[in-house]
Amino acid sequence: MLSIIQAAGWPIWPLIACSVIGVALVIERFLSLQTRKVMPPQLLEEAMLVSQRGVPKREVIEQLQHNSVLGEVLACGLMALGAAPHISEEDLRASLQNAGRQAAAQLQRYLGALATIASAAPLIGLLGTVIGMIEIFASQGSAGLSVGSTNPAQLAHGIAIALYNTAFGLIVAIPALMFWRYFRARVDAYLLDMEIAADRFARHLLTLRR
Repeated sequence: MLSIIQAAGWPIWPLIACSVIGVALVIERFLSLQTRKVMPPQLLEEAMLVSQRGVPKREVIEQLQHNSVLGEVLACGLMALGAAPHISEEDLRASLQNAGRQAAAQLQRYLGALATIASAAPLIGLLGTVIGMIEIFASQGSAGLSVGSTNPAQLAHGIAIALYNTAFGLIVAIPALMFWRYFRARVDAYLLDMEIAADRFARHLLTLRR
């Protein structure tokens, strides 16, 4: 494996860097997009229960805020109502929407980098192949134009080594693309559920206005 990496030339090193970064991003997203960290079951019902008689104490709101991503959104609504008991429906919903945008940005973090790796890795691999083939044919041409000066076995071996760049680029790009699509679908599902939960919580908070 090490001999292949050495023979493939310098373009293989950006691909190795992309693979390491891609694996780190996938692990980070798996850890960050767990249900208990984004939308714990029954959290909305619990938040509505503790605020049934009014805005709860600041300690309760802070605990909700640090509970999960959805908790941050719900806590923002409680803080808005606590700061302005006569807040209008439009302002209350705007506060929840702003918190929802911040939550969306948090959930979509690093997905752009993963998509970039999926798009760039095949191009880097192709670049390495082209550079390798140029070097191969240049070395064969410099060997002279006499009959038999070209070694077919050596030429075939050199082309095979050059194609390793393309293969490695695809090996990096395909999993990155698959994980990006998976995380994208997961985030979209979270955002839809979060939007529905925020709407329910907004209607609940409107009943608490003085």
